[in-house]
Amino acid sequence: MEDLDFFIETAEEGMDAAIMHLEKELSQVRAGKASPSLVDNIKVDYYGVITPISQVANISTPDAKTIFIQPWDKAMLGIIEKAIQNANLGFNPANNGEVLRIIVPPLTEERRIQLVKQVKNFGESAKVSIRGQRRDAIEEFKKLKKEGASEDDAKNAEQTVHKTHEDYIKKVDEIIEAKEKEIMTI
Repeated sequence: MEDLDFFIETAEEGMDAAIMHLEKELSQVRAGKASPSLVDNIKVDYYGVITPISQVANISTPDAKTIFIQPWDKAMLGIIEKAIQNANLGFNPANNGEVLRIIVPPLTEERRIQLVKQVKNFGESAKVSIRGQRRDAIEEFKKLKKEGASEDDAKNAEQTVHKTHEDYIKKVDEIIEAKEKEIMTI
């Protein structure tokens, strides 16, 4: 039945969105190596407009321990430096008048454990979102059954959504496990 398929697709799109959000969150968790995504959330005042650093500077990682930030406007160097320090990421940028160089310090064991807890929380949030998508779809199937959809079609749709839900939960577990391994690898 067309309505049932619509709600199956809607649930799957919501589950996809949860996975994409999880991956975005995890990309900003530092796993001991330099990455431009570590400074993605930092914003600066660019002539009165709050702007992400990536829109006012070139960000590169020449090696696994260094991030270079080269503003397109040299006047932004001090502003970007201050924003990085205020972001409280544990970075102390070196300003040579041309670029900011951030040496990413190695993670302590304690910090690694904190990051793993944070990663697990992100994973749990994604699972809650995925479960919510399943619940919403099943509620819609029950409504459609009351409105005259066949019981077999509703039951099949419910099983499809449940199977999809299980696949996405497994995918979250795999993503979290990979990130934990990355964080704990020295």
